[in-house]
This record gives sequence, structure tokens and C-alpha cells, in this order.
Amino acid sequence: MDVGESLQMLAQPHHPTAPRTAPQRLRRRLRALSLLAAFALLSGCSSTQVRSATDTAGKPLALSGTVALIEPDIELSELGAGGMAEPRKEWTHAARLLYPQAAREALAAQGIGMAPDFVLPADAGPDDRLRQLTLLSQAVSMSILRYGRGNGPGTLRNKHGKFDWSLGPGAVELRKATGADYGLFTYIRDSYASGGRTAMRIAGLLLLGGDIGGGMQVGVASLVDLRTGQVVWHNLLIDQTGDLRNLQGARETAGDLLKGVRGAPAVPAQ
Repeated sequence: MDVGESLQMLAQPHHPTAPRTAPQRLRRRLRALSLLAAFALLSGCSSTQVRSATDTAGKPLALSGTVALIEPDIELSELGAGGMAEPRKEWTHAARLLYPQAAREALAAQGIGMAPDFVLPADAGPDDRLRQLTLLSQAVSMSILRYGRGNGPGTLRNKHGKFDWSLGPGAVELRKATGADYGLFTYIRDSYASGGRTAMRIAGLLLLGGDIGGGMQVGVASLVDLRTGQVVWHNLLIDQTGDLRNLQGARETAGDLLKGVRGAPAVPAQ
């Protein structure tokens, strides 16, 4: 079974007869990222998988305009001795403050013009159009991870090997809300081994000769042209040493996750 098949299997509800809302189904798909990360690490894949849309000459599309950092979806957890991940609010709160700062620095270093960050209104419910667009961006990212890996098995024939994904014309609503030409969507899940887990890991190495694993950082980022909805750049980051609980670690994560966003020289905004 390949990564895509495992991802698809994990995305299915445990009780097929129980109805699920779209957000619930999406959350199950997003949790499947942990399985994808495990397979990628075991198969020796690189820590990042950057994909970019290209022009007719096969070169990455040049950016024209400014980028708004859309409120990142970040959660940090502690991995217990038995392997269960428990969300840690204080760590998550710190990461949600540190990562945007680090991301702006990483993009500025690439010469990318920034618009103000966009945060969803506190009262934006599940029917809010802007919230739906952020959820749609996550669903499209999952499709890219499942079907957009080159020309191998599981890819979509109608793509003809091209990186061709979109949120649709409705993305223009985010452009109106942000004033930016591009939106950068980010999803990160990070876990850190507890003392008990670390002890178990050491015992496993010494007594059994195998590694039961520790914490892991999985991040997905996509840059969307808000004028057209086209996904112009996408990256998957898998890291066993990343740490979003401090600024230096956030800078390292942002540098890895956002590398190559400006795949071609920028051109003046129209």
C-alpha cells in the first residue's frame, strides 16, 4: 500500500453509517498527515517537497504583487510515553505568535512584498465564506499531497504531469478582504516527546535495537493567487527536530517551509 492509499484509507470515517459534516471530514483528512509523514521518513524522502506552477516555458511563475499571511492553522502537542499526543495550549499560543513573525521575515528575505496579515473574525462561523475558503485551501492541499506527486501511480491523468490546482474564482473574496494579490495558507502540527516518551525511546534503542520514534513536525504551505484562485506554489515539510516554541526554532521552520516561494523574479504589480 503506498502513501496515497494509506492516506485515503485513514481519511474514511470509522463508522460509515454515521453522517459527518464537511469540517469533520476535513479534520480526519488533515489528521492523516501524520501517517504521510511517517511513510515519508521511513522511505527516506527529503524533508521538503516543493511544487510550483510554471509558465509556457516551464519556468516557475513570477510573482506580481503582495502576499498576505492567512491566519495559520497551528497546533502543538506533547507525545506521552504510550505514544498519545496531548495538545498543549501554552505551546500552541506561543507558536501562533512566533510563526507569523518568522514567516514574514522569511518572505521578506526573498524580496516578497507583504500585505497585513489576515485573521478570521472571531465570530466567523462554519458558514462564513472566508472561513470556508481557508478550509478549502486545506482540502486542496490534501488533494495535492494525494494526487500531485509527479507522474507516478495515483496521479490524475487530466493534469498531464502539470502542477495545476485551484481554489476557484471565489478566492477573489479573500483578495477583497486582505487587499493582497496572493494568500499564503499554512497548516502545521508539531509534537514533542515527554520525559516518559524519551525514556521509552532510549530503552527501545538499547534493549530492542529499534526506535519507537519521538516528536515530529509536519507542515503544509500553499501560495494562492487571489485574483484567479490558482495555487502557484506548494510545499510539504517533515522534520523530527523542528521547534516552534521559540523564535529561533520558528525561524528555522519558516525558512524550510517557505523556501522557494518566489520561484522566479518578481514583476511589478499591474
